[in-house]
Amino acid sequence: MAKVSVTQVRSTINRPRRQKLTIKALGLGKINRTVEHEATPQILGMINKVSHLVTVKEV
Repeated sequence: MAKVSVTQVRSTINRPRRQKLTIKALGLGKINRTVEHEATPQILGMINKVSHLVTVKEV
């Protein structure tokens, strides 16, 4: 399965609680933190919900 690298580039300050929890569930929480995940439909859906806060690269 493909992997994706997700980097948080914007803050979660003044964002809805749901977006903050999604960022935490992805393993992020600080700007410029990067994590790798398998490209499952669940992970891609989470990334789509906070796409304005993160950048994504295929690995």
